[in-house]
Parts: sequence; C-alpha cells; structure tokens
Amino acid sequence: MVDLRKKPFLLEESDIAWVEETLSHMTLEEKAGQVFCPMGFTGDENVLRHLVQDVGIGGLMYRADSAPNIRRTHETIQRLAKIPLLLAANTESGGDGLAFEGTSFGQPMAVAATDDPENAYHMGYVAAKEGAALGLNWSFAPIVDIDMEFHNPITNVRTFGSDPDRVILYASRYMEGAKENGVAVSIKHFPGDGVDERDQHILTSVNSLSVDEWDRTFGKVYASLIAEGAQTVMAGHIAQPAYVSALKPDATAEEKLLPASLNPVLLNGLLREKLGFNGLICTDSTPMVGFTAAMPREKAIPSAIAAGADMILFNKDLSEDFGFLMTGLENGILTGERLDEAVTRILATKAALGLHRKKAEGTLVPGEERLSDVGCARHRTWAKEAAERSITLVRDTQNLLPISPSSFRRVYLNVIQRDMDPNHPLVTRWKELFEKEGFEVTVRDRRVGICVEDYMTDQLSPEKAALMHEMYRSVGEARAAYDLYVYVCNMENASNNTTLRLNWNVAFGLGDDAPWLVQEVPVMMISTAYPYHLFDAPMVKTYINTYSSKPDFCNAAMERIMGRAGFTGVSPVDPFCGKDYLE
Repeated sequence: MVDLRKKPFLLEESDIAWVEETLSHMTLEEKAGQVFCPMGFTGDENVLRHLVQDVGIGGLMYRADSAPNIRRTHETIQRLAKIPLLLAANTESGGDGLAFEGTSFGQPMAVAATDDPENAYHMGYVAAKEGAALGLNWSFAPIVDIDMEFHNPITNVRTFGSDPDRVILYASRYMEGAKENGVAVSIKHFPGDGVDERDQHILTSVNSLSVDEWDRTFGKVYASLIAEGAQTVMAGHIAQPAYVSALKPDATAEEKLLPASLNPVLLNGLLREKLGFNGLICTDSTPMVGFTAAMPREKAIPSAIAAGADMILFNKDLSEDFGFLMTGLENGILTGERLDEAVTRILATKAALGLHRKKAEGTLVPGEERLSDVGCARHRTWAKEAAERSITLVRDTQNLLPISPSSFRRVYLNVIQRDMDPNHPLVTRWKELFEKEGFEVTVRDRRVGICVEDYMTDQLSPEKAALMHEMYRSVGEARAAYDLYVYVCNMENASNNTTLRLNWNVAFGLGDDAPWLVQEVPVMMISTAYPYHLFDAPMVKTYINTYSSKPDFCNAAMERIMGRAGFTGVSPVDPFCGKDYLE
C-alpha cells in the first residue's frame, strides 16, 4: 500500500513497527478521527480532551496567539492524546504565523527580491525554529505557486515570483531551514495557484495551462521539491482540466473542472503516479467555497479521502463531518482499505518526525525556556537584513531620488488602503518618517469624497468644500500648495478578495486623489504590498515596491528614499504587467 522505507518517510524498522502496530489496534472510528485536522479556537482542556480523545483527530492548527498561550495549549493537546498530533501553522513568512511575538520576514516575494536564496533558508529556519519551540511540527509552507497572473488577488507577494526556477531555489532553501528544526513542510497549493485571476477561497479556480505548459512550470516545481523530500502536499480547490483530459480522455466536463482536493485523476494519476509523491496529501481548508460548491458536503468529505487526500483541513462542523465520513464508509463512497492507506501515511509522517519517540520521552513540546527562541535578536537581525535588501526601485524616470526637505519641504501624503482612517497606524508611521526628516506633511483624509449630489448643493461640509476646491483649483495653486505628492499604496492580499486594483475617488473624471498632476508636481508612489500598481498608475514616474508594510520595510524604504542607502531589490515579477511599451 505505502512504501514507508522510501521518501519522504525513510522509516527504520522500529518506526515501521510502530506505524503498523498502532494501525492494527485502532477502531474504525479512531481511524476516521485521524484524517481530520480542524482549526483550533481554544485552549480549554475539556474542549481539547473531546477533540483528541473522543474524536481522535490527527492534527490541529491554530492561528497566531501569544507564544506562552500557544505553547501551553500544544502541551495540553499532546499530553491528552493517545497518538501524538501533527500541530500545524501558516508559517509562510516566519515565526509570526504562530506567535504574535514571532519574527516576520514580510512576505516570500520580499525574500525573493533580495536575490539571495540564503534569506529563504533564514525564513524557513526561523519559522521552524520558533514554531518548534512552541510545539509546532508541521508548517503549511513554503508556498510554491507561480505568480503568472498579476490580477490574482491571493498569490502575488505570497509567492517567490513568476520564475519556476526561482520558486524551486527559494522553496528548497526554506525546506532546508525547516528540516534542520524537525518540522515537516507542506508545499502548496497543488496543482498550482497564480494562473487564474480568481480566488479559490470563493470559487473553484482553474489552472488553465496546457499539459506541456504545466510540465515546464508547476510540474517542474513539484517534481523538484518532491525529489528533495517534501513530506506533505496541500491540494488546493483548483481544477486542472488539461491534465484530467490527458490522463482520462473520457472525462466529463464536471470531472475536468473538479478541484484537485476532490479529483482522483489529479491526486492519483498526476501527483502520486506521474510525479511519484509517496507522502501525505492534505486538502486545503474545506470550508472554502472552492470545495463546498463542488459537491454536497455529505459526499465531498468521504470523496476527498477516496480521491487520494489523506487529511481533511478544517470543518464546517467537525461532528457533522465525522458523521459524513462514517456514512461514506457505510455506503461505499470510501473503502476501509483506502482509509487504512490514508491513516498509514498520517502515522508514517508522525513517525518520520519522531513524534512517537518524543511522546514516550515527554518531549513533544519543549519547556518554557525555549520561549526565548521566539523573536530572538538573531532572527530579527536576519529579517531586518532581508527587508533592507528587498526594497526595489522599479522606476525613477524623473530622477527624483534622493529627496531632501530643502527641495521638497511640503509633502502631500495619500495612503491608499481599505481602512480610510487618517489616524491608522500605517498612515501615522509614514507621516512620522517624513516629519522626522524635516518635511512638512499634510495627510489626505480619504474618508472625505465627492459624489454627484454634492455638485447640486452649496451646503457642503467644510471638509467637502476643501476637497471640491482642491479638485477645481488651478495648476498654479496646485504647484504653490505642495512640493511633492507621495502615494503609499497598501492594498494587501487576503482571502476572499476579488481585486487589489487601485480605485480612485473620482467624480466626472476630475481626478480627486488620482495622480492627475504628475506633469505639474513631482509624484512618488510606494507600494507596500501589491507589486503591480503601475498597471493602474502608469503615469507615475517614481515607483518603489517594498512588498510589506511592516516597520522594517518602511524604515528601509525611507533610508533609500533619502539616499542614505542604495536600492538593491530585484523584482521577482514584471511590475509593468507587460505594459512597459518603451522597453
């Protein structure tokens, strides 16, 4: 069924004996429980006892909390469990994926922009070192998606860029760092996100590449990382119709558009057989619409395991999903043999991590003395160095940089993000950075806008009247008011977004906060998240990508804007989106 001596398990005879003996003593219900990895919401011991003893879950994942709380909760879980759990976190960019105090490297694209894969090693090392100090043994990282479609709202800075070879190199180094700290990785999101402009969180997205295109890109990435020993793969709610057609010529339209998390052709025919992956397959979060809309949940839960997934990530309702799995076993959607295979891989992954031995030794979760690893000075130094090297000057055709208060004393600062509060911490951060250098800063209050009805009344509020004047004032007044316009765009990617485009507050095409005056007053744009804003602001002549809005990146950008340090970042994607017609 499963060769436990081969990659990625590489088990010794004693480890294999533990897997086989443990499986042989499990009831059907206990096997069913092992395939679930729900979201953790509490450290309450009674709740945890129910999860690990009554349901018998195989894994659990928590979002970030304080380091002491996470360590304490993980310790309780492993103490109560008969079979040690896989304890996971989204440590995609450092230790902050599990603990508030953890070290953040910003985003994977920032690390790629340093043009030094050693920083990817540091990211993986820090993520695993700090996570392991709290009991983590499973990292839902590295992301190995390829950022092919700049409109995609969920990939972009979460990836290592658009070059498959770069993705392989940087993901490999992340894996090295994780392995050194005894943490299993989960390369994601098979069969590959970043092709569709839509988000699998809210529909079944489609990897629309041909077989040859997929082989040269995502196939190359997965084959390389599987050969290097990636322990687990996360199956996304992403269809890959070309490969389904190739491997199953008589596939129906529904089968071609079935997400990988439910598709036996992709999980078995492509991932297992063609790519030779022998390890554990986990679905992506099953409450996501890309999964829930694909088929009725009562059928989908057992079908995911039947299709080749070994673990179900997250639940709508755990008890209901457990019931759906048991019903699927009764009605033949899922066989007992296939369930045994899934549980074998789960147990083998735990054995490969030595969890059974650590359980016997009482060392599954380190002592409180390891809390000092979380956010330690060495890790923060690595992260700061990566931030400084990542800042990318994409364009400065007006030779604006460096700037000084003597030349551009009066700065108009417009921070564009979803939260329009002018006192938002990011707005305050950038205002203070400029003021510290001696600039006079006026902040655009983006809560104020002009609508059509405002043109029909002379009873405007003082704020709207001032904005109306700004829109209609002469070019001479605009030049006289400010020396430099600075746009800070913080359109961060997040689940369930449909776009990260810039939406200007305009009325009748008069501009308002759009950069209409680039030919009149110097304008600089700094993107702290999305690297593609030149698509919507091609008129901006000085444009910088920082890939993150965290303080280290803002500070590093300011040092370079002032000319005290050079720009060393190398863009991992085409920031012009193929629209730089003069290149």
